[in-house]
Amino acid sequence: MKKTVIAATVLLPLVLAAPLAHAEPQPLWELGLGAGVLRLPHYRGSDQSHTWVLPVPYVVYRGEIFKADREGARAVLLETDRLDFDLSLAASPPTRSKDNEARRGMEDLPPIVELGPNVSWTVGRGKDWKLDLRLPVRAALGLGSNGGFKGWVATPQLNLDLDLRGWRVGLAAAAVAQDQRYNELFYGVSAAEAVPGRPAYRPGGGAAGGYLLGAVSRRVDDWWIGGFLRWDSLRGASFLDSPLVRQREHWSVGVAVSWVFAASDRQVDRD
Repeated sequence: MKKTVIAATVLLPLVLAAPLAHAEPQPLWELGLGAGVLRLPHYRGSDQSHTWVLPVPYVVYRGEIFKADREGARAVLLETDRLDFDLSLAASPPTRSKDNEARRGMEDLPPIVELGPNVSWTVGRGKDWKLDLRLPVRAALGLGSNGGFKGWVATPQLNLDLDLRGWRVGLAAAAVAQDQRYNELFYGVSAAEAVPGRPAYRPGGGAAGGYLLGAVSRRVDDWWIGGFLRWDSLRGASFLDSPLVRQREHWSVGVAVSWVFAASDRQVDRD
C-alpha cells in the first residue's frame, strides 16, 4: 500500500500541472502541499477503475537546466526560441491483480516510472497561447519486487496552452505506441496464467491508440487549484485481441487544491 501511495503521489503533480510562464520575474522555486482526488482505470483497456484520495505536492522549479513546471519534471539539454530538447519524466500507479477480475491470479502490475528524451517544437505562439509539437520517447521502469526495465513508450502529441483570464488551460491530442515488452506486461497472458475465458496471448508491439487531455489550473494568492479530464481510446491498437482488454474507451478525471507555503527570494526572468 505504501508503494501505491508513493506512485500515485508522483502522478498527480505531473498531470495537474503548474501555471504557464509569465513575462515578469517569478520565484526560482515554490513549494506547497494539498490534496486531490483521482479516478483512473486500473490500466488502459480495463473495465474497472479506482478512486485515489492523495496528498498533492506542489513543486515548481525554474532553473536553467532542471525544471518542474506545467510541462512536468525534466532536465533541459537544449532550449532555443522554437526548439527544446530535454529529459522528461512520467509515472503511473500499480494495480493489484486480486482487485481486477480480468487479471485475477496473475502477477500485480507494478508502479511504473518513465524516463526518456523529449523534443518539443513550438509551432506557433501569441500573447496568451502557445502550440507545441512534442515527441517524447521514454523507457518504462517498474518499481518494487516486479521491477526492472519494462519496455518503451512513445507519445507524439500536439499541446495547446492558453491563458484565459487567469485560468491556465492545457489541451493535448496524443497518439501512443508501445513496444512488445511493454505490451507483454499489460496485455500478455502466459500458458500458466490461462484459464477459461482468458486464453494464452502474446501481444506484439506497435500502435496503442491515443488520448485527448484537457487540464485547467489557477493560482489565487497562496492557493492553487487544478483539474483534468482525459479520454483514452484503444482504436487501432495492436493488442486489441488480448483477453485483458475489456473496454476500448474510458475516461479519467482528477481535481486537486494546494496551499503554496514557501517561495524563493531569488527571482528569475521568464521569456
